[in-house]
Amino acid sequence: QLQLVESGGGLVQPGGSLRLSCATYGFKMGTYGMGWFRQAPGKEREEVACITFAGVTYYTNLGKGRFTISRDNAKNSVWLQIDSLKAEDTAVYYCARRQMWSCDGQYSLWGQGTQVTVSS
Repeated sequence: QLQLVESGGGLVQPGGSLRLSCATYGFKMGTYGMGWFRQAPGKEREEVACITFAGVTYYTNLGKGRFTISRDNAKNSVWLQIDSLKAEDTAVYYCARRQMWSCDGQYSLWGQGTQVTVSS
């Protein structure tokens, strides 16, 4: 069964850090580009970052600066490190799989998301 399972979200104070995890099942993750999105309350889902099968990273304007995407193909896992968290980072964060090895094209598989809440 093809599956992406996110974890690592929670309640964190402003200025803190979180490392979100995405475990993948049912396919060879090493042959796909992988990405992270987020959806804040009342807003559309936005892409944060993408990483190719070889580890080349791409960040949207949203993701530049405080976000770091990484992967370990042997562990079938992708991570998103978020530093200096702000209240506006409050959102559901989703892991997603590209249709191919790069960061081009569509995303074809999504996780169910993990909630991140930034509040004092």
